[in-house]
Amino acid sequence: MSEIDDFASGLLEEAKRFLEMSKLCEVDEGVIAFRHAAILTGFCALEAHINSMADEFVQGGGLRVHEEGLLSERKVRLKDGQFVLTDSLEMSRLEDRILFLHRRFSGKPLDRDSSWWCELGASTKLRNQLTHPKSVTVLSDRDVERSLQAIIDTINAMFLAIYKRPLPVAARGLQSKMTF
Repeated sequence: MSEIDDFASGLLEEAKRFLEMSKLCEVDEGVIAFRHAAILTGFCALEAHINSMADEFVQGGGLRVHEEGLLSERKVRLKDGQFVLTDSLEMSRLEDRILFLHRRFSGKPLDRDSSWWCELGASTKLRNQLTHPKSVTVLSDRDVERSLQAIIDTINAMFLAIYKRPLPVAARGLQSKMTF
């Protein structure tokens, strides 16, 4: 397991622990803070897992320049009649990277009607309400549980599609192995 894989797994465990702490906390401000921490750290974990997968395939070679640009989030330019990667950052939507990775490395398109994909969409909306607030968003433990489970299910689905094996911690669900 690489350093980024360890880091991604650690972030996921932290997110699950924040959810557990929100349920144990008796102070409203703490409950809210732990819920926010859980969902935001959960999405950091998802991004880290997807970045790890992307980096693995970029390092492995064999990609077209536009594919490498998408996965490494770098701009592609036409230079001297050929496409080349630049050092300039070009952000891609997380969902687009997931869709591409799934199709390119599993050989089939992602089922957008699958429950985990639909739950990920709803969870992304919740995350966006926190990161780009236009009004106050009040999260329940159930909201956070569904979001974290969607993140776990997404990573697991990607592991199954690409590596043909489940995410090792998927069976543990929302139970964290952390004790802070």
